[in-house]
Amino acid sequence: MSDKKVRILGIAPYEGMRSIMLKAAEARNDIDLTVYVGDLQEGAEIAKRSFHDNYDIIISRGGTAELIGQITPIPVVEIPLSVYDILRAIKMAENFASRYAIVGFPGIISSAKLLCDLLQYKVETFTIHNSRQVEETLQMLKKRGYRMILCDMIASTTAKRLGLNAILITSGNESISSAFDQAVKLCSSYANVREENRFLREVIRTSSQSTVIFDSQGQIFYSSLPENEENPVIQALKKDLPSASETPHKSFKNIDGTLYSITSRLVSFCGDNYPVFQFTDSKVPFATSKYGVQYLNRIDVENSFFNSFFSVTGAIGPLRNTIVQMAQTQHPIMIFGEEGTGKEQAAAAVYNESPLRNNPFITVNFALMNDKSWNFLTNHYNSPFNDNNNTIYLKNLHVLDEERARKLLSIIVDMNLCHRNRLIFSCVCSRSGEIPKTCMEFVNLLTCLTIRLKPLRERTEDIPTLANLYLSNLNVSLAKEILGLTPGAMELLKSFDWPENYTQFKRILSELTVITTSSYITEETLSGLLEMEKKTTFRRVGPGASPSEIEGESGVSHSSSVILDLKRPLDEINQDIIHAVLEETKGNQTAAAKRLGISRTTLWRLLKS
Repeated sequence: MSDKKVRILGIAPYEGMRSIMLKAAEARNDIDLTVYVGDLQEGAEIAKRSFHDNYDIIISRGGTAELIGQITPIPVVEIPLSVYDILRAIKMAENFASRYAIVGFPGIISSAKLLCDLLQYKVETFTIHNSRQVEETLQMLKKRGYRMILCDMIASTTAKRLGLNAILITSGNESISSAFDQAVKLCSSYANVREENRFLREVIRTSSQSTVIFDSQGQIFYSSLPENEENPVIQALKKDLPSASETPHKSFKNIDGTLYSITSRLVSFCGDNYPVFQFTDSKVPFATSKYGVQYLNRIDVENSFFNSFFSVTGAIGPLRNTIVQMAQTQHPIMIFGEEGTGKEQAAAAVYNESPLRNNPFITVNFALMNDKSWNFLTNHYNSPFNDNNNTIYLKNLHVLDEERARKLLSIIVDMNLCHRNRLIFSCVCSRSGEIPKTCMEFVNLLTCLTIRLKPLRERTEDIPTLANLYLSNLNVSLAKEILGLTPGAMELLKSFDWPENYTQFKRILSELTVITTSSYITEETLSGLLEMEKKTTFRRVGPGASPSEIEGESGVSHSSSVILDLKRPLDEINQDIIHAVLEETKGNQTAAAKRLGISRTTLWRLLKS
């Protein structure tokens, strides 16, 4: 092993650890590292699928490492969780006034107890031994009044779903390096008896065809499929297992819009027959959606919500009880708030709590809709309006002109949509809180329940909590170890106006995390960034703006303004301008094209790009 690199399969429970592992591996010349992200059962499945990729050793952490060791003969090295890792998480938790506890597998809890005993910290710890115990433990903590937990990845995900705040205990550089050292030492005495198999598998891997081999029990023996193609293709191949024979058989299958040419045959090995499938693919034109109309399933919506700023920080928490209660009714719901207040995530939260959460979540975005997609929505037999028992989120209702708004309202009433589906509307209100007249007509005529999302400037007392929770999440995703903001920097955050609300707040914190090299974000760093934000953000006042809108503290009212972030690419800035003009013309593409000095065809092409 001394004359070649050790081939290591790393399975990280979160993306930030993957980044740290890759960075640490770059500084070494004795290892060849491949890293995937997966926690507990997902991580174990990755290891199982990668068994035939000829790795010398597997590195993972905590409960994931334990599970992997049970299903693969490849040696597994567990990344240790040092007291420094736990101490960093405790220091982050000290930024909050709420009670917190430490939840984790035995490896985490033993180190945590030792640290708390040495430093005389009065922190309760709770040990879990499998994923089934996670929710039960967190439910118990929630009933006992805990609002914050320090935990591993699986507990962090469950905590978000239960409405608890969570700080992920991350592994630092020293822990990763220690695991690499241990892996190299172990492999130096690990006899390499699979060289011939490695060569043959490499020949198969570099072939122009993909290969999947099943054993006599129908389990995968070998697969060269990329990860993102595995599930639908393998499920289709399993259906053909009974028809496999010693005589090669060729067939064509359309799987998820891709045409596959498949050759199958039985190959005997050690007295058993192994069905072997070899295939190539080519894309088939297949229209899966209409412009401005998007279909998502429960998993898509849950993943989007749980990974969002509003879930990570609990920003939507004050409305949680309201959302849960409204979700159980059949009443349509109108969500209104300024730009960047999280209307789409509020709609997702309603869907996640509703009885229809196992049915599709359909988003109709009127800001992205052209004439063709409008006709599809209102006239086509495949329109989502003709289906039943779905959640339909009608987004940016305020951009519709009066004619289209009245037609939409008529369709909803005539087709009895509110009783056949769950309808959720959203519209952007002005800085003064005024709701567009069109939206109020829908509220009154359809008897909508209403959810108002407060702008960030009305939640200044929550800014420290929001900032620290999001920083904890950014530490994981960006592989940083920032402990918080200095008092002066926090005061700057609280005093800033935040015209684009949480969207702007999230972007500023992300940039601060990237550029900060110390343990705390300083007032100087934040001040410079906010000054640059003011200089590079321009507001355009729409027709008929009042003097107070022009000269007010934030420049203009939201209903007649657009903010251009000049740090982005030109194409994205152009998109902002186009959508702003469409909003002013109330969705009239002919009028918008005339204002912009381009043809309707060009406008449609730009919207689609």
